[in-house]
Amino acid sequence: MASLFQPFTPDNNEPPRRRFRPVPLRLLIPNLITLLALCAGLSAMRMALEGKFDIAVYLVLLAAILDSMDGRIARLMKGTSKFGAELDSLADFVSFGAGPALILYLWGMHHAGPIGWIAVLVFSICGALRLARFNVQIEDPNAPAWMANYFTGVPIPAGAILLLLPIYLDRSGLPNLLSPPIVATAYTVLIALLMVSRVPVFSGKKFGAQIPRERVLPLFVIAIALVALLFSYPWEVLAVGSIAYLASLAPVAMQARRLAREEEQAKRASAAEASSAPPPA
Repeated sequence: MASLFQPFTPDNNEPPRRRFRPVPLRLLIPNLITLLALCAGLSAMRMALEGKFDIAVYLVLLAAILDSMDGRIARLMKGTSKFGAELDSLADFVSFGAGPALILYLWGMHHAGPIGWIAVLVFSICGALRLARFNVQIEDPNAPAWMANYFTGVPIPAGAILLLLPIYLDRSGLPNLLSPPIVATAYTVLIALLMVSRVPVFSGKKFGAQIPRERVLPLFVIAIALVALLFSYPWEVLAVGSIAYLASLAPVAMQARRLAREEEQAKRASAAEASSAPPPA
């Protein structure tokens, strides 16, 4: 019986094929920062399980700082990739979708019983939905021009920092109206709904692209003062910053809607001009 396969004789002069292609360093560095943020988020959950809530909060803040760096560094180094985007979303869900909710639950929300755990689930699910919607909107070519400076809903890192406001107030000694477990539970659901809402939130993606010379030194002074205040009075700065962020949502949303109306009016005016223009001879 004849063989179905012809014998194959390898060519000894053929150079060996590489099993793995080398990966440029510019692609590895942003992903390494993302993995460090993921490690910080996982370590925050461990600290919460051990009752070290202060360290857990600091690790969530560290994860947020690293998360704000990886994308910018990837764009600067021209090291963006689909793999990096997917890895960033998975790391964000762990560090900001699951971790902070678990920290707040172990801190005091567990006294609310099953309702407290339901709030944890709602926050985590809304965080996952927020990330999925963000990934879809990135590839939307029909997004209006005014949306370049805005997010749709509170981004998940900001939501994670806002969620821990009851702990900031408790540690700072400021009046803490969010300390009762049932109130903290309701606050958790509120932040979760803000993440999946359609409320326009200022992103600051284009802020500071070009800074006038006369504003450079004042910005340096303000940045140094904020860092010094954060290290000297961390809980007070975090509490006041979170409350200010929440208070700014309504004015920012009103401004974004005004920009949307102006853009719509400009489109209608240009369409009316085009329809009233005489046909070419």
